[in-house]
Amino acid sequence: MVKTAISKLKASLSEYLSKVKRGGEIIVTDRGHPIAKLVPFTVASSTSAERQRLIREGLIEPGRTGRVPRNFLQQPKIKDPEGLILKALLEERREGR
Repeated sequence: MVKTAISKLKASLSEYLSKVKRGGEIIVTDRGHPIAKLVPFTVASSTSAERQRLIREGLIEPGRTGRVPRNFLQQPKIKDPEGLILKALLEERREGR
């Protein structure tokens, strides 16, 4: 998390907003006292809150373009002969997660 004074934020707003777009958080200070926090805009839901927590903890990285990589469908498929992945997915859907 980055802290910055109002004057520095005004002078480099684009730079700070780029950090926020990448999942960062900015604490804005006035004479050394925190007055605001800039965070990425997300639709309020437990899923997005969980995602933000994982990003903060460094367990996942947010997408950079919002698009699926071009070679996504050419990547090798995960072998799951017992169908455990599908079973877990269907169970999560039944539970509403």
